[in-house]
Amino acid sequence: MVVADDDGESIGLFEPLLVSEGAKSRSKLNELAISLVEKSSTLAASLPAPIGAALSDLVEVVDCYHSNLIEGHKTDPLDIDRAMRGDYSDDVQTRDLQLEARAHIEAQQWINGQKTDATPFSFEFVREIHRRFCRGLPPSFLLVGAGEHDRPRVLEPGAIRTERVQVGRHVAVSPAAVPRFLARMEQAYKSRGRTEKILAAACCHHRLLWVHPFLDGNGRVARLLTSAAIRSANGTNCLWSLSRGLARREKEYKAHLQACDEPRRGSLDGRGTLSEGALAAFVEYVLETCLEEVAFMSDLMRPQKLRDRSMTWALGEIRSGSLPPQADVVLEALVTRGELAQAEVDALTDTCNGSAEQLSTALVQSGVARAETLDSHLRLSFPVRLKDRLLPGVFLMDQAGHTIRES
Repeated sequence: MVVADDDGESIGLFEPLLVSEGAKSRSKLNELAISLVEKSSTLAASLPAPIGAALSDLVEVVDCYHSNLIEGHKTDPLDIDRAMRGDYSDDVQTRDLQLEARAHIEAQQWINGQKTDATPFSFEFVREIHRRFCRGLPPSFLLVGAGEHDRPRVLEPGAIRTERVQVGRHVAVSPAAVPRFLARMEQAYKSRGRTEKILAAACCHHRLLWVHPFLDGNGRVARLLTSAAIRSANGTNCLWSLSRGLARREKEYKAHLQACDEPRRGSLDGRGTLSEGALAAFVEYVLETCLEEVAFMSDLMRPQKLRDRSMTWALGEIRSGSLPPQADVVLEALVTRGELAQAEVDALTDTCNGSAEQLSTALVQSGVARAETLDSHLRLSFPVRLKDRLLPGVFLMDQAGHTIRES
């Protein structure tokens, strides 16, 4: 049995855990958090529920793809989509990345099913996110380098580390100290109002990385946790991706995280051990990034723009013979309302008996619609393979398929 070292560190070492109400930056942070709630709610309200659900399904892939990028793993969005359908590559490296992506999305889906109003910052919730993500990883991804005596270290899902770690210049707390630091975070961040919960989510992102509770996977857990807490505070589904914004401004993201490790810069820099000013700057960066992503998705999902892109694609498919005539009529109704009963498909189209069913089948086979059975409602879908036609720019890639770096 491995006995973890405990240096008896004071939990004051990572204070402040929040930007104090008296800080000069606090009013601006409050305004940004309130704006984020308002704009996220406006986006959610603008989308019929079935369209919001379709978008949320795609954003899970978007979030996974960009979180992978931050970790230096470039996984083709189409490979992620195939992995979720159990279609794995024969190439070992591609397959491993697919398994990693599926593990991420399944962890995200589990989070989405939880009531996170009071629990997103809890010790057990953090461990469960890590456990659910890591248990789906391929064996090769659970090997995290050599430890003492050059023995291979194997990552155990959900297990608090038992070894000392250093990330850049930052030396994390001793292993046995991790539980009390996480307990302090849970105490500091729980049971808050909307604005405070959003600010807490951004603060927690860095402080969790500072503690570094796991041997590996801390960055993913922090991004999943922060996204979950912000969505919970907003009361909205997964309609936009924080990880996309962090990947888009990755250099800034990592520079802020490093700055937050720095000690207090004098008597005007809060009352904790670490710099309150650096923490406030990071929170501002996170909230501004979130607002940019909400604005991006709000523009992308404007009804007329979405309709125009959908019709351009559908008419091209009809001309090529890939879709039957009048498929555009049905798709136009879907991008407006999100779902249609089969009787409504009949009413929309001027077809002979049985043709409405053929139209529905053709749209399902193309990926732009879903239906559980032939008699169930037809629902809009945003297939990954049509990302550039229906929702261009949602993945940070150029036309040649290369990652776009804006920072």
